Amino acid sequence: MGCEMEGREEAFRQLQRQVSACYDCPAMRHVHVLGEANGPLHAPVMFVGEAPGRLGAARTGIPFTSDQSGRRFQALLAAAGLRREEVFVTNAVLCHPDGGGRNRRPAPAEVRACSRWLGAQIGLVRPRVVVALGEVALGALRLIEPHAYSLRAHAGQALPWHERLLVPLYHPSPRAANHRPWQRQVEDFRRLGDIVKAFTPR
Repeated sequence: MGCEMEGREEAFRQLQRQVSACYDCPAMRHVHVLGEANGPLHAPVMFVGEAPGRLGAARTGIPFTSDQSGRRFQALLAAAGLRREEVFVTNAVLCHPDGGGRNRRPAPAEVRACSRWLGAQIGLVRPRVVVALGEVALGALRLIEPHAYSLRAHAGQALPWHERLLVPLYHPSPRAANHRPWQRQVEDFRRLGDIVKAFTPR
């Protein structure tokens, strides 16, 4: 087990080097948010967000920290009964989509370009449960293994995907409250906690 884990750690370091050398998307602010702060390589649960936020991960190097989405994510994680140090958190794209000093939705071409890095992370972490936080994340996962799931129809459900479970949830940004009230999101994460308890070793 020790040698196997050492091999995964070295593969992750190599992946970090490859990601940090990627400048395929010219409109991005190239922050390359991937490192030990994302979470443990043996994490049973992987959260996939949209992109590093201007005031969040693009500044701190840690997904879902320092901004409103980060604070809401921490509260939702607590509702699920999960601790940050036991899950792996990443994004559909690893650089900041610069919208002229504001966050913008990553372009489909940017999501496609970064999908190889997302696929590599899933292959290294080997999570039993993958949580897609929003439509962009759900679409990015579709590029890795096709699925017919949608956020509106399948939010909060445990669905078979890529030899594991996929749970679509709304993104924790304040804008998501326009489509999913905060209390509904809390309920979704509580349901996620039950799913994790049922399908992952503790």
